[in-house]
Amino acid sequence: MNYRMIVYIMGQILRIVGLCMLLPIAVGAMFGESHVIASFGIPSLITILISILFTLKKPCNTAVFSMEGFVSVAASWIAMSAIGAMPFVISGEIPNYIDALFETVSGFTTTGSTILSDVEKMSRACMFWRAFTHWLGGMGVLMFVLAVMSSNDVRTMHMMRAECPGPNVGRLVSKSSFSARILYGIYLALTLAEIIILVILKMPLFDAVIHAFSSAGTGGFSLWNDSIGHYNSPAIEMVVAVFIILFGINFNLYYFIIIRRFSLVFKNEELRAYLGIIAASTAVITLSVIHQYSSVLEALRRVFFMVASTITSTGFATADTAQWPVFSQTLLLMLMFIGSCAGSTGGGMKVSRILIIVKTGVRELKYIVSPRAVAAVKLDGKPVEKDVIRGASNYLIIFAVIFAASFLLISHDKYTIEESFSAVATCINNIGFGVGRFGPTGNFGGLDAFSKLVLCFDMLVGRLEIYPLIMLFAARKV
Repeated sequence: MNYRMIVYIMGQILRIVGLCMLLPIAVGAMFGESHVIASFGIPSLITILISILFTLKKPCNTAVFSMEGFVSVAASWIAMSAIGAMPFVISGEIPNYIDALFETVSGFTTTGSTILSDVEKMSRACMFWRAFTHWLGGMGVLMFVLAVMSSNDVRTMHMMRAECPGPNVGRLVSKSSFSARILYGIYLALTLAEIIILVILKMPLFDAVIHAFSSAGTGGFSLWNDSIGHYNSPAIEMVVAVFIILFGINFNLYYFIIIRRFSLVFKNEELRAYLGIIAASTAVITLSVIHQYSSVLEALRRVFFMVASTITSTGFATADTAQWPVFSQTLLLMLMFIGSCAGSTGGGMKVSRILIIVKTGVRELKYIVSPRAVAAVKLDGKPVEKDVIRGASNYLIIFAVIFAASFLLISHDKYTIEESFSAVATCINNIGFGVGRFGPTGNFGGLDAFSKLVLCFDMLVGRLEIYPLIMLFAARKV
């Protein structure tokens, strides 16, 4: 294990986080919030000093393999979450550190779950920081580091594998660092496009920035207690819904569009399944809740937004789904587990992984009926490698074990089985809202400190897709 290189990588990541903490100070200055200078300045200075100490001397051995990649990513995400919580505590806006940590982990992992009952009381600087953690965590802070630094291509590939969601990670071009720049360029362009369109629709610029950051990271933090529903604007809702769906698509496909390889986009089975699930779920749930709204269009508008918000793990809300029939709530719960596309900023298990698992199950059934039959698992018309199939199956097993253990650990709290189940489901799938007191109109503030720490672990597990955290805890045995 190359520990010195792991520390060096962490230093580079922490430097980015420390510099990013200067942005809320500028926002505070714009809105006359002088108290945030110390709140963000002190953690920023400490983080930058630590990063300088970690990167003072580059290791002679710069080799990074899978183990080092996973460990450096997991350790960095824990460190930046711990540091990112400090401004909330120093400012006094979230005085309890565990609560601040929960809010920060929820931000970086783009979960969007909150312990706040009245977010509108926060300073503009802290509102900006909450939303910016979504944007930074959406594509991944390590991906940002890779995009701005030139480094050994083998090393960057191992680190990309640790942070990028999905059953398999590939490069767009021959060098991984160039791939990171392309992906971040697309990410930034889509974010700016959403900001511009929201401003055109008369949303204030600050509001547009906050909601674009949250949309890009498919996180869901808003500056209003009633989320996007605050604006009561069908146009704004549809724009946000469309963009969160776009951010839930594999970013590689946008690159293929740019280079005019449209056939690769049209043939993408995961994209077709993703859009098909959204369409089918919207239609079914609309039929289920249509009697609760004044018109079909009103029901369709509310359902489409909530389906898009759920499957992409964004967590924005325009309706109180607790008032919907149990059937509709159950379907939304299923969408939480399915999630969006691999290689996107969305959460969940990912559509491609679900497709692989289902097709593997179908293949096994064929073997039972016809033992001599030869049936390959295919995606996009190509056979899926055995390692990818095995990885998807293993992921499902470990996911189920962690889910069950987390469910058991927080069941000691004062909530119902349904609420406890949904709390774990929403955190491990990086959704943001569950059912009951954890629904779109509720929050996680009532949980005790132990349960919040368990859910913080679940949020990190969901965002990093299990293996980096397992490698971190197993590192000393290697």
